[in-house]
Amino acid sequence: MNFHDSEKMAGLLALKGLTEAREEKDADLIIFNTCSIREKAEQKFMSELGRLKFLKRKRPHLKIIVSGCTAQQMGEELFKRAPFVDFLIGPQNLSAIENLFLEEGRGVSFLGDNPALAETELPALRKEKPKAWVSIMFGCDNFCSYCIVPYTRGREVSRPSRNIINEITGLAREGFREVTLLGQNVNSYRSDTDFPGLLERIHLIEGIERIRFVTSHPRDLSDDLMRVMSQNKKICEHIHLPLQSGSDGILQAMNRGYTYSLYKEKVDKIRKAMPRIAITTDIIAGFPGETDEDHRATLRALEELRYDGIFAFRYSPRPGTPASKMKEQVFQEIKQARLTEVLALQDGITSQKNKALEGTIEEVLVEGMSAQSIKELTGAVKELTGRTRTNKAVNFEGSLSLIGETLKVRITEGKRHSLKGEIYKEQAF
Repeated sequence: MNFHDSEKMAGLLALKGLTEAREEKDADLIIFNTCSIREKAEQKFMSELGRLKFLKRKRPHLKIIVSGCTAQQMGEELFKRAPFVDFLIGPQNLSAIENLFLEEGRGVSFLGDNPALAETELPALRKEKPKAWVSIMFGCDNFCSYCIVPYTRGREVSRPSRNIINEITGLAREGFREVTLLGQNVNSYRSDTDFPGLLERIHLIEGIERIRFVTSHPRDLSDDLMRVMSQNKKICEHIHLPLQSGSDGILQAMNRGYTYSLYKEKVDKIRKAMPRIAITTDIIAGFPGETDEDHRATLRALEELRYDGIFAFRYSPRPGTPASKMKEQVFQEIKQARLTEVLALQDGITSQKNKALEGTIEEVLVEGMSAQSIKELTGAVKELTGRTRTNKAVNFEGSLSLIGETLKVRITEGKRHSLKGEIYKEQAF
């Protein structure tokens, strides 16, 4: 979501004739698009920002903008901590960046609610085909007790479906083949249609081959959505469905709105509807009040549900959230030990699942050169990378002319975080 926000800001600045500088020392404008969902990201940003203080002294005309959730959360306090910052822009006010580089003043902020957010259409400077992100809604109404998002990105608003359809139709004309729909909880999208209805309309757009979406809240994962996913072949067989904890007591304290048994029931349903679906999730280790038994419940859940992959983090107190004020905060060393155990267990499960794909033929959308091939930059044959319909990364040798194509690839090796493969000779679908 932050990456796509950066594309929008770049699109606005490109319309004004600005181009990307090669290095910081050559820039007239530097933008930090920040995330505050965890403390580590915030600390990293503050460290990077502090480093620019000396560059600003050397080049007083340089303008520094801080945008995103940290700007929204810290507000005017950020000017006190870093007085060399020129402007603050909250996630709801990206359009303000269009004219800020012309401003002469300093210490100006754009952090208020934007009632026109859902109707405001911003250009996005997308550099790499064949994939594109498309926002379908903004904000969140769930107020999970650990989460800062409703306070930084505002309450939930959905874009009109006609605007979304027009944007994706334009992307198809430009040669994009895959779209990922973005929202804090796409399942609660509501405009002139609901989320399943929106997916059915996007499915009809000629030129779009794959449809993905993030993120789905388990509470709102409906039977109708499962039906639409299973009946429309462009919708990829992958869903990111955050569990957060396997303990009902912790789920209640998190204000997640479901129990583990209800969550598992939905997982069983969607696997029945789409037997090849890959499911990924989020896990928080060391939430306030989490006991050893709560932690073991999460480990049991991982063993039972057998995800294809997870994103797991230590609980990070966010100022202003209910969880940050809860008693029984877990010690850092305990959080880290539990996180290590969660990751080790899941690494084994992911490795087994990827190993089981060896010898299978997978449909892969070629995205570009692999990281290893980019380092080498020699030879006509490169190691390419792409993703299966189940969102697994596959690396294989091929010509650069294949970028943007959808190929059949035989999996030769299943690794922990990716797959190795070779182009399958019989390419007919």
